[in-house]
Amino acid sequence: MKISTKGRYALRLMLDLAMHNTGEFTSIKSVSDRQEISGKYLEQIISILSRSGYVRSVRGPQGGYKLAKDPSEYTVGMILRLTEGSLAPVACLEDEVNQCSRAGFCPTLVVWERLNKAINDVVDSITLEDLANMARENIGNDYCI
Repeated sequence: MKISTKGRYALRLMLDLAMHNTGEFTSIKSVSDRQEISGKYLEQIISILSRSGYVRSVRGPQGGYKLAKDPSEYTVGMILRLTEGSLAPVACLEDEVNQCSRAGFCPTLVVWERLNKAINDVVDSITLEDLANMARENIGNDYCI
């Protein structure tokens, strides 16, 4: 499994909004400048986040985006699954019930199941609030993510 640029940038964008969570709306240009990510690419990502209810938007000169919920309510896993789809390391673990005809006697399945569990345990245990706090502790208020 490899996280795409879209997934990494979505996490950075959400973290940026969490770090600048003053109640005001933040423009994509501001995020783009701070994160050094193309504004056009961020527009594509923010539309996914907005349609899913992860961010709220307001149009106009004072418009922009902000988190729809508190940063503690978003996990890394939620954001990555939204942009990446399944985080399963192999296709046979993507469905709730393993559809593979070899699942009953596959000697490597235990490896993939453990890896899948480890991935999910990590990404589902870290919130945006956790990341924001780590950034503030390690780097101060001037951060680069």
